[in-house]
Amino acid sequence: MGEPFLSVVIPAFNEEKLIDDAISQLSDHLSSKSYSWEIIVADDGSSDRTAEIVNDAAGSDDRVRLVQIPHRGKGAAMQAGMLASDATWRFMCDADLSMPADQIDRFFVNAEPTYDIGIGSREATESRRIGEPWRRHFIGRIFNYVTRIFAISGLDDTQCGFKMYRGELAESIFGAQTLPGFGFDVEVLFLAQKQGAQMEEIAIDWYYRQDSKVSLIGGALGFIDIFRVRLNNLRGVYGKKASK
Repeated sequence: MGEPFLSVVIPAFNEEKLIDDAISQLSDHLSSKSYSWEIIVADDGSSDRTAEIVNDAAGSDDRVRLVQIPHRGKGAAMQAGMLASDATWRFMCDADLSMPADQIDRFFVNAEPTYDIGIGSREATESRRIGEPWRRHFIGRIFNYVTRIFAISGLDDTQCGFKMYRGELAESIFGAQTLPGFGFDVEVLFLAQKQGAQMEEIAIDWYYRQDSKVSLIGGALGFIDIFRVRLNNLRGVYGKKASK
């Protein structure tokens, strides 16, 4: 198979209950498209049957691929998956499909998007949040407020797990990424903004899933990571890769 037009990259850690259905729904939707595509599951050292299930799917469809790394965190898995792709566009997708698969089409209103990063946003006009507890929404708004002050200006929702990156930009920013955990989103968007990338928030329908891996501890570490990004930048950790 040659270089696909679109790679859908799914970071996965112990997702045996979700991953088969996620691959099936994505495959069913993408099979109706005229462009070439693949699904890359980046397994973050799962101890359950996640890798086995993905390998079975890959045996039935060579457009499904498995990338395995030792357990380090969601950010490390996403980095490995993005850098394993050669696609023109690379789509970040959570295994719970809290954004339904058919809404990938919202990122392709134009046949070839003019932006460098399309960011699925739960705060954009015409977006919908379904079933989310008010406490989680409240914490999320605080996180994004702090993010706008200290790291990334002009974005209302940096943490939604559905984003699309232009291939050559993905190579640059994920290649410079240092954070392996949940705070990686802030880091890669900070690097993209520093390079002058054009980012556009895309209104989506987002469904709260009770089995989400996001926790209070993970959220607290995310706040710490915002300041790690600023410190890394001041220390010159990102070097020339992060400059315009």
